[in-house]
Amino acid sequence: MNKFSINLYFRPENRKLLVFIVSNIHRKRSLPPLAALPAFEAAARHQSFSRAAEELNLTHGAVSRAVAQIEERLGIQLFVRRNRRVWLTPAGERLLRATGSALDGLEHAVEDIHRHDGNSPILTVSCEPSLAMRWLMPRLGAFREAFPDLNIDLRMAGGPVDLLSDGCDVAIRRADYGISDHYITTHLWSEYAGPVCDPECWETILDRNLSNARWLHTRTRPEAWDDWKRASGSDALPASEQYFDHFFFALQAAVNRLGTAIGPLPLVADDLTAGRLIAPLGMVATGYDYVLITLDVPQRDPRIAVFFDWLMTTAREMEMPPKAG
Repeated sequence: MNKFSINLYFRPENRKLLVFIVSNIHRKRSLPPLAALPAFEAAARHQSFSRAAEELNLTHGAVSRAVAQIEERLGIQLFVRRNRRVWLTPAGERLLRATGSALDGLEHAVEDIHRHDGNSPILTVSCEPSLAMRWLMPRLGAFREAFPDLNIDLRMAGGPVDLLSDGCDVAIRRADYGISDHYITTHLWSEYAGPVCDPECWETILDRNLSNARWLHTRTRPEAWDDWKRASGSDALPASEQYFDHFFFALQAAVNRLGTAIGPLPLVADDLTAGRLIAPLGMVATGYDYVLITLDVPQRDPRIAVFFDWLMTTAREMEMPPKAG
């Protein structure tokens, strides 16, 4: 097994392992022998002792004895046995519902423990949608090739994050809101931004004059243009304006020559490299940083450490923002 592998997934076919965990708990509560419940649950699901024994890698007799122990403890019949077939009694149906729910809960808890274990092959990452779609996702293929044993479970979400309740190991955020002191925030890169548009459009239609442009706004960052004007000292005014619901749409509209948008690195990095967009007036620091949010320092979890180091190496392109051309 590699260092990111899980030694145990608590799937239904492995529920016989409950025997080692709960074999004596029933003695302290008014409960049936808990070690026998996985056998009962499998037999009840399949309506067959033989199929339950096959699933749990037990003998038919072992399953039968486990069920008999529960029936003896409860003093009630759980199965009707007839011609080598079994059917659940009403009491058996009630116990199946309760047992199935309990075993499912244990399974989910164990999977969640493994998911947040440094030896897990899964790293759950919460990332802002525009950053995920325009920068992170296009690079995850390269990450998978470099680290094939670590799988990224990507969740798209923005704003405040609750890592525990959201079931995430880390979050990547633009630090434009108050982040709880309960988390560790590690700087990834500083954000730079500037007007971006189609290169031919800039030379011909706009005649290299920003005031001839239709300015594209987004309701998720309504102050983007004003922030850029303050940071750059520009006094330009738009020829016309258009609004979009999400930043991603405004940037795509700029690629499609529908206007000029404020494009921050890293969201327009690939478009600038490919020549789909240019930043004719260069880019200035917005004063905001992108950060990695974790429950502990990244180096203490080998999965997070690998992902963090890869992020920092991959994001070096943000260290040299475009200058005015």
